[in-house]
Amino acid sequence: MKRTVVTALAAGLFGVLAVVPADAGYRGAGAPPLLLSPDLTEPWVLQLQPSRRGVRQQVTTRPAPRLQARPSRQAAGAARALPPIDPRFLPTVVAYDGPHKPGTVIIDTNERYLYLVEGNGFARRYGVGVGRPGFEWAGTHKVTRKAEWPDWRPPAEMRARAAKTGQTLPVVMAGGPNNPLGARALYLGSTLYRIHGSNEPWTIGKAVSSGCIRMRNEDVTDLYERVPVGAKVIVI
Repeated sequence: MKRTVVTALAAGLFGVLAVVPADAGYRGAGAPPLLLSPDLTEPWVLQLQPSRRGVRQQVTTRPAPRLQARPSRQAAGAARALPPIDPRFLPTVVAYDGPHKPGTVIIDTNERYLYLVEGNGFARRYGVGVGRPGFEWAGTHKVTRKAEWPDWRPPAEMRARAAKTGQTLPVVMAGGPNNPLGARALYLGSTLYRIHGSNEPWTIGKAVSSGCIRMRNEDVTDLYERVPVGAKVIVI
């Protein structure tokens, strides 16, 4: 398969990126303990297995929520009617010859991609949702904490904005499938921003959040296992 050249990102930041076959340069086995979105997975996603690394103090683990009873035909039909994700935002592997060390996370908010730099001249690329107009930001931070099925605690200013539109946000919402933070969260520095999952996967590739970086649940679960506390995160 011929490699497809991907548009270079910020000058001096990424270097040359090119899409490569999904099975190039790595192997895996097993699959994350999570239901994958139908028809939205690349072969390498199906070959992933959870990390066996020890849990750090900054990592909050929580059992996956129990599966609900089998949905009715009407509910299943509604699920199938959900908007699809643009295929270009599905995970893949690209060539990378930029200056950043393996383990660095680079988020291009204009292109709506998150890159995890790996060794041997490659990077993993995931589609993301980013801050909507007025909520954009850029900077360099480190992952200071990780959590599985995190609770959502919308800040007071977010609850106030929602109230002006007639919505009422909870002070705290327990983690689970209906939680906006999804299956995993990686907290950035001392900010309120996170890289997290989403219960609205069709919003990936769009500017929709209040500044957080959102991913499909299966993608953030994969990233969570690969990125340790202390990893460098660059948002451009």
